[in-house]
Amino acid sequence: MDSPLKGKDYLSLTDYSAAEFQYLLDLAVELKDKQKRGLPHASLPGKTLAMIFQKASTRTRVSFEVAMYHLGGLGMFLSANDLQIGRGEPVQDTARVLASYSEGILIRTFSHQEVLDLAKYSDKPVINGLTDDEHPTQALADLLTVYEEFGELKGKKLAFIGDGNNVAVSLMHACALAGMEIAVASPSGYGPSGKAIEEYEKMKQPGSALTLGEDPQAAAAGAHVLYTDVWASMGQEAESKARLEALKGYTVDAALLRQADPSAVVMHCLPAHRGEEISDEAMECGQSRVFQEAENRMHAHKAILAALL
Repeated sequence: MDSPLKGKDYLSLTDYSAAEFQYLLDLAVELKDKQKRGLPHASLPGKTLAMIFQKASTRTRVSFEVAMYHLGGLGMFLSANDLQIGRGEPVQDTARVLASYSEGILIRTFSHQEVLDLAKYSDKPVINGLTDDEHPTQALADLLTVYEEFGELKGKKLAFIGDGNNVAVSLMHACALAGMEIAVASPSGYGPSGKAIEEYEKMKQPGSALTLGEDPQAAAAGAHVLYTDVWASMGQEAESKARLEALKGYTVDAALLRQADPSAVVMHCLPAHRGEEISDEAMECGQSRVFQEAENRMHAHKAILAALL
């Protein structure tokens, strides 16, 4: 039976309904179970995914390549140096050519508009592997991790501590669809954009709630998940000094964890700068699910590929 999402792009969770997001979560759970039990699940034999990377990657690249391999297909890594798009070829030309060679295109880049343009001219599904604005593939893996920990998503609270960046925005989208509460604590000027807040309000389901503020302790109070990310993302290196100063006091550490629910888990999308946004103790404690979360990138990506391609 064909997936109800076959042929659909995965550019932003704003394009997905709560039911569609749940379908992907359920499929990720199923495919992870099949892999762990050694059951065959190669649903994409002979299919190819063209993978454009204009930003460096460890987890996105490896997880998508391995996911395609497990599904019986091939993932082709293409850096900016490998493509004419890095030498001025229009996006619409690259989109048409790659779509003619493959069943799908993954892109990890800076500009979100570039992803939208690629999808506009490709007649095959396009997957957003990260832009400066959003990181929707990460958010699916994150909520898979939360579901595995608690057996449900509704009624759970996630606290995001730090810069209201692309990861925070996609987590807001995901929590809106899943009926979860999300609290974002950021210093003044570093919170999620007005656009992201408007999108959240349009997407929210029963049980969803959004709290924005500057107090990490208040955000962490009663939270089931403490989540953080680096303070300076790729492309923000020139701002590193100012960001380090502004975000002092927004570290996820043992003291902040004590403010959360006793069952709370610690999450981070990686790579982590230990001693900045997260303490070494928090990364390594018994409540850390950082590396389970990293593994779940592969299972979540496998679900996206199996559903769309």
